[in-house]
Amino acid sequence: MPTTIHHALVLNLHQPWGNLDDMLRDPLHEWQAKECLFAYDRIPRAVEGWADVARVHVSMSGSLLEALSNPDFQSRVYGIVKCGDMLWNYRSPAISILGTGYYHPVFPLIPEADRAEQINRWRGIGRHLFERESSGFWPPEMGFSMDMIPLLKQAGYRYVIVDAEHIVPITPMKWEEIHYRPHIAKFGDDEIVVIPRDRDLSIAQENGLETDWFINEANERTKFCDFEPLICTATDGENGGWFRNVRWASNFWGSFYHPLVHKARHGESNVMPVFIDDYLDRCGAHGQVIVRTGAWNTGFHHGVGFVQWTGSQMQRDAWARLADVSQRIHEARWEADGRGASAEKKRMIEEAMWRLLRAETSCHFFWGEAWVDRAHAGLDDALHWLDIAMRTP
Repeated sequence: MPTTIHHALVLNLHQPWGNLDDMLRDPLHEWQAKECLFAYDRIPRAVEGWADVARVHVSMSGSLLEALSNPDFQSRVYGIVKCGDMLWNYRSPAISILGTGYYHPVFPLIPEADRAEQINRWRGIGRHLFERESSGFWPPEMGFSMDMIPLLKQAGYRYVIVDAEHIVPITPMKWEEIHYRPHIAKFGDDEIVVIPRDRDLSIAQENGLETDWFINEANERTKFCDFEPLICTATDGENGGWFRNVRWASNFWGSFYHPLVHKARHGESNVMPVFIDDYLDRCGAHGQVIVRTGAWNTGFHHGVGFVQWTGSQMQRDAWARLADVSQRIHEARWEADGRGASAEKKRMIEEAMWRLLRAETSCHFFWGEAWVDRAHAGLDDALHWLDIAMRTP
């Protein structure tokens, strides 16, 4: 049994563009919006005073950061949370901000030309708010495909988090190595470190767990490791009563995480919170793998085939239209650049591009057919701006 078990906690935070505003205006959903805001504010508060042992990786979508950093929105929610202070507190030395896609798209499902747009636009707002580069990438919905590797490397990312269920070893490995050790994945001449997410322990993290149970389970799962294992648990960080609960003694932080870091601080546990970068610096990555195209598990599917987002004909039709609109906007941009179009024309094309990217948010497709109309509305808006651009000298 390993002397030290390293634990990387990952929390994903996301709201579709305009969703917090919509919920705050709706009496039926106003409290849900407040619960989300409290959950965001709680994370940096929970690690305050624990910087010696607490280690939390956080992914925040660009659309969420856009809302939280908007002065009008900040004024509206003043008295609920102080967004400016909250964002500043995320600079805590106990928190590592992961890179992600701006509008939280399922990357393997969106046109390749849009992937760099989503990544680079997030990096813009991430640098502005946090003034530091993260070497880790969180693919929204853990949607990953091997052809993303060159783009992630070009963007400067060292590692990407993937679901262990999709990892296929090329180098011979035991079960423990597949699940609890970083690996190398290659695509062409590019390679990246992949961090396996433990699906079972992540499900427990999502639904509620006890500290002692987690420590015992971590030891049981890694007892045959002849290396220092890395257990990565990754879930949403604001969904469900476990994370939204305002009662400290019965939410994730008060009931589970503080007892965990308390034991780590006082040498009462061999499960030690860690930043993934620190683990890689110490232990490195071992073995080559292939990661099958897929996503994480949801309450409705296993993550294979993206059925959650593509299961109905209506969803598939929306994806086909999205690909068509994307091609039209990119062609307009290339033509404008090539012909030296006016600054105003280029600005109109960029307005169309923003709306295209916004239509790609995973939530528009996650809820079956319930939100597909929002994707179409976004594409209609994108085409409106494209039409204006085409009529602009």
